[in-house]
Amino acid sequence: MAQKLVDDLSTDFRLRCPPAAALAKRMKSDTGTRFNDWIDHIQSPRTTALVDRLWEAGYRRKPTNGAPDCYVHEGSTLPPIVLSRSSTMRIGIKVDSVLDFLCACNVADNPMNPDDDVQGEPLAPLRRAMAARTEGAELWAIERHGYRGYDLVPSDPRRTFLATMHLEAFRRRQRFFPEEELGFDHLEILIDNSIADLGVDMTCDFFFAGEREYWQRRNRAAQFQKARQDRLGLGWANHDHHTYRSSRENFARLIAIWEKLGFKCRERFYAGAEAGWGAQVMEQPVVGITTFNDVDMSPEEVLGDFSHDELPHRDELGTVGLWCALHGEAILQAGMHHLECVFDWNLLRDQMLKDGHIKTMDPFTTFPYLRQAFTEGEVWTVAEDRIKKLLESEQITPAQAKQFKTSGAIGSHLENLERNDGYKGFNQQGVSEIISKTDPRKQHVAITGA
Repeated sequence: MAQKLVDDLSTDFRLRCPPAAALAKRMKSDTGTRFNDWIDHIQSPRTTALVDRLWEAGYRRKPTNGAPDCYVHEGSTLPPIVLSRSSTMRIGIKVDSVLDFLCACNVADNPMNPDDDVQGEPLAPLRRAMAARTEGAELWAIERHGYRGYDLVPSDPRRTFLATMHLEAFRRRQRFFPEEELGFDHLEILIDNSIADLGVDMTCDFFFAGEREYWQRRNRAAQFQKARQDRLGLGWANHDHHTYRSSRENFARLIAIWEKLGFKCRERFYAGAEAGWGAQVMEQPVVGITTFNDVDMSPEEVLGDFSHDELPHRDELGTVGLWCALHGEAILQAGMHHLECVFDWNLLRDQMLKDGHIKTMDPFTTFPYLRQAFTEGEVWTVAEDRIKKLLESEQITPAQAKQFKTSGAIGSHLENLERNDGYKGFNQQGVSEIISKTDPRKQHVAITGA
């Protein structure tokens, strides 16, 4: 019911606003994405019938800065709906950069009407611009940096300078250290300094912008898809969750960093004794970032608070631990294991194969409300000292050591996800199966035929 309400409002809007309909068509053909998945919010004229329908669909009134008559559907991925006295219907779409979107869509400035120009300074908490106006409808591009309100934040040149400085610090941060503890120390200093100047939410937004950029440099599927989305000026604003792999020794510290950035623990995963791994899902409610954090663990440890209690070292390496031993911590030198974004699932798979010669692994979720699949893994070179250490500790075999040295090991993926009906969760069994398939030792078996 709630999804149909959003679909009906969006369809009505695109009928009123042909430029939005044209953009939706290009989103499908050029990026394999759906217009509704890019919606930041919908603003509609207030009517009694619409209010009744919002309540029936599970939306509840939640006044927000700049939108006193705002309705949200808690626990779902559906966009907020703002009611107004204006007869004009408006939809704002999420973009990484308003300027990039306007340039990509050839929306020129209008010196005769400054209200039509970009509103908000660069890197402000909220920046927006009207992309198209027709009779009774306006399409807006919305750029957010750790802010959920609808009123523009007053101009502050000092904040702009500090935002630029800290964003650059996150983008170019040192990730390689002789000891991982030093890497965590360095990262926490950067985060603390940024929070002192900008606050938690803006710091979180800038940190993950740097994380996506670093991961993208090491993944061809990501580069291919990002270029497609950049042709429309959209960026990675369709991200769903960011997945990190951690060693047991560093897992509690990884979780502590996320909590410092404003994350709250959501559902936990445990795939069972045979799989030997677990995960903690975390969400930053203001910024709209979700992390999926993987770690090797035993059946007994799932009964405790494995996200906060320090997990002791153990010699045996599971799928996640071996990945970290080969490539490093995901939050340090390795970068994310994968970024999952929201797409038209079948369309993206077909377009990536046809236009980018990028294959997709077998899907691990095919529910009507949730579809998921990895692109084929990006193979990374493995440092010889890491292979030597693993071999000397007998955590890999000589045959595996040779394979990793000559052919590398799978490092990262782009994940193709489609959500329907506002579904926000994950498929635990499916996730377990795909994690198993990404174990480097199984890749070794598949390559050698052993």
